[in-house]
Amino acid sequence: MLHLRLITPAEKTDDVVRLIEGTIGTAHLCVFPGAARDPAGDVVLCDVAREAGDELLGELKGIGLDASGSIAVENVDLSLSRRADEAEARAPGESADAVLWERLIEATHEESTLSVTYLAFITLATMIAACGVVLDNAVLIVGAMAVGPEFGPLAGVSTAVVRRRPRLALRSVVALLTGFAVAMAVTVGFSFFMDAVGLFSEGRLEADRPQTGFVYAPDWLSFVVAVLAGAAGTLSLTSAKSGALVGVAISVTTIPAAANAAVALSYGDAVQTWGSTRQLLLNLLGITLAGTLTLLAQKHFWAGQHERLHERSGG
Repeated sequence: MLHLRLITPAEKTDDVVRLIEGTIGTAHLCVFPGAARDPAGDVVLCDVAREAGDELLGELKGIGLDASGSIAVENVDLSLSRRADEAEARAPGESADAVLWERLIEATHEESTLSVTYLAFITLATMIAACGVVLDNAVLIVGAMAVGPEFGPLAGVSTAVVRRRPRLALRSVVALLTGFAVAMAVTVGFSFFMDAVGLFSEGRLEADRPQTGFVYAPDWLSFVVAVLAGAAGTLSLTSAKSGALVGVAISVTTIPAAANAAVALSYGDAVQTWGSTRQLLLNLLGITLAGTLTLLAQKHFWAGQHERLHERSGG
């Protein structure tokens, strides 16, 4: 269940209440006239099944409540209520499958912000991966994958395409390109430093690396893995069950490929630099393509569910 806390201008409260009462899957409606002070108005509380949440949020935005009042949404971790159970049973579909588009847009918008923290994470992840490729250490590679924040902007691009949000697309692309550019530039300098103190060497980079050599040797299997990871990551973001996202992060080779390209560039190895760059671009393409197709499939599926919702509500 979702818990909605609404601040409504007095003249819109009746409309808001009618929308809630007319939505299958709602329960626990409470109205507190004049309780809000900033902005002034009434406070309306209700619970709604996750399957019906996106429809109700869209209708509330349709009457301009986001501009004239406030819409706050929280997850209800535990609800001991027969009324809530009945509301969830009446709503079509399963809560774990429901997509809250506004929440997804908000999440990807936040994850796609070009902040100091974002740049720090992607740079540190690339430097860790640089150590991993030089030492041929798979543990360091996995750690770098887990630290990297690049999936946020990739999901932002997919969301922007499906929801037709050009500003979000631009924001995500800028964060992605700037992040990798900064991370790789810093890692080139890091590689020079590590070579100067004797911790990196060209011989290690050029040696046979059975654990990490794949990062500069892209093939169709790399693309397939990226597509599968992109689909899984998108489902993790849109679903109520989001524990799979860490697993997605350590299944693609974006950060390791960027790191190998940076280290190879510092030693003037054009073959590994180009191979790693191809691996990076192939993974970015696969994740974005899979994320977009997954969201389109979910959009189509939930359009059918919303039609059923209208039919069952008589509207």
